[in-house]
Amino acid sequence: MNDTVTVNLLFQRYQQRLGLQWLAGRGGEQRTLRYSADTSGHSLIGYLNVIHSNRLQLLGPIELDYLNKLDTASRQQLIEQLCAGEPAAVVIAEQQSAPDDLCGFCEKTHTPLLLSNLGSAKLMSSLRHYLDDELAEKTVVHGVFLEVHGMGVLLTGESSVGKSELALELISRNHRLIADDAPEFSRVGPDTVRGRCPEVLRDFIEVRGLGILNIRAMYGDSAIKFNKDLRLIVHLQRLAAEDLHKVDRLKGSYRKRTILDIEIPEATLPVASGRNLAVLVEAAVRDHILLRKGYNAAEAFSQRQRELIQAQTIPS
Repeated sequence: MNDTVTVNLLFQRYQQRLGLQWLAGRGGEQRTLRYSADTSGHSLIGYLNVIHSNRLQLLGPIELDYLNKLDTASRQQLIEQLCAGEPAAVVIAEQQSAPDDLCGFCEKTHTPLLLSNLGSAKLMSSLRHYLDDELAEKTVVHGVFLEVHGMGVLLTGESSVGKSELALELISRNHRLIADDAPEFSRVGPDTVRGRCPEVLRDFIEVRGLGILNIRAMYGDSAIKFNKDLRLIVHLQRLAAEDLHKVDRLKGSYRKRTILDIEIPEATLPVASGRNLAVLVEAAVRDHILLRKGYNAAEAFSQRQRELIQAQTIPS
């Protein structure tokens, strides 16, 4: 589990979305941010505060106006205190001009000084959201993670059972790849697990006999999804013909699987000759969407059977 993130990684990953520029203090690019037992999320980021130092110190127009109204001695003392607290970074919002003395002292102390074109409130909200995502509890689950009918679906099963081939067929049916082989999942809410692809694997899938394929290059940008909340696991399992008859024909084969202390529904699909697994996965997703809306086909069918039997037993 990654419980830290460096300033450099934060800059590289969110530079475009946050409109960031690096002004000074490149020597401190490996300074880290992390949650701990005595560090709340709010103390990771906040407006200028040298008494209770935030790891990311934001300077908007109000903070810069306060700084500019100080006399020379007080101003220098505040800047020295700011850098002495060793924040992970100082971030100036709204494309405000960075004071020369602040730039110089940040460079001298290797304190990262960044500039954003976002407004203060939006920058604060965005950074908190991104940090929550980066520092959330994480785990890697072997399988192929896709978006099918708008839902995050993880294909699992033993090696060589056909996960990548099935994923490739689903992609050809206009569904989207998120991650092959080693999707990374993080807990982003009380009942929400979100999956994404490690950067080194992004866009690629390995299919036996074909090797490594670049899905983005083959099918276009629309075939790739950056991340998605995990809602359903489809487990592929080889079954002999005689074992197929043991599967519950009314309710199917469902159970719950726990990932990061959150229960995720799991459907087991038998792998056997002649079965169209892509169609079955699509059907499983559509059925799960109905279940989330409160409709259970097995219960509806059983209720209809009971009503028919009851109607036949009532004396005319």
